[in-house]
Amino acid sequence: MRVSQEGRRDAGRTGVRGWLLVLCLLLLVWNPLSFGLAASGVLAALPLRGLPLAMVLVGRLLVTALGIASGLALLARRPAAVTLALIALIASAAADLFVYLTPYWPSNRLPGDTVWYIAGSALYHAAWLLYLVRSTRVRNTYHGNGHEPGS
Repeated sequence: MRVSQEGRRDAGRTGVRGWLLVLCLLLLVWNPLSFGLAASGVLAALPLRGLPLAMVLVGRLLVTALGIASGLALLARRPAAVTLALIALIASAAADLFVYLTPYWPSNRLPGDTVWYIAGSALYHAAWLLYLVRSTRVRNTYHGNGHEPGS
């Protein structure tokens, strides 16, 4: 009896709602908006910093595009959406780490604050990665009964 009650309860946890919808909105709205604002703030430094800054801008643009693609795939319930979102979050974390630890991206962080930015970024990305891997809603929405397609 208990299994059937859990099955009915888990069956209600499907669809792009709740925290999954929040993740999609972050990938589709917040990340492009924050990249656009950050990029517009560093464009003035492009003549001074040159090719390294341009390469970091292009890299962050590609990571943002990957995030948009994963957000759209999650909303459309594509089979590889979760894998794409995991890759997008890992790429975003790597891009943040690169920006925080190298001198190529202009910043006005106070000395000693970089470690807090890194910790915040790591916590943010780790929380979403953990959600994608452990969530019942994600499992039910993209993998049906919890099994990977084709296995």
